Amino acid sequence: MNKSELIESVAKKAGLTKDAAAKAVNAYTETVVEALKAGDKLMLAGFGTYEVKERAARVAHNPRTREEITIPATKVPVFKAGKTLKENIK
Repeated sequence: MNKSELIESVAKKAGLTKDAAAKAVNAYTETVVEALKAGDKLMLAGFGTYEVKERAARVAHNPRTREEITIPATKVPVFKAGKTLKENIK
């Protein structure tokens, strides 16, 4: 499912126009991004948790030249599915 299909599904299920559903989906994604940028953890009961984790710097090897390269530390967004979501998927 891509974004336009998600918007269409939200519009049908919520009884909204596609424009209103698009605004809602965009507002949701913007809110998640803003919360993660601020260092907050976003928890949706029964659905899951969004958070930012630190990935440590590490040494890797270029497979072609076998040269060692250093991959710098970075922050990555992580989603952990909640219990209810996991149970509904099974």
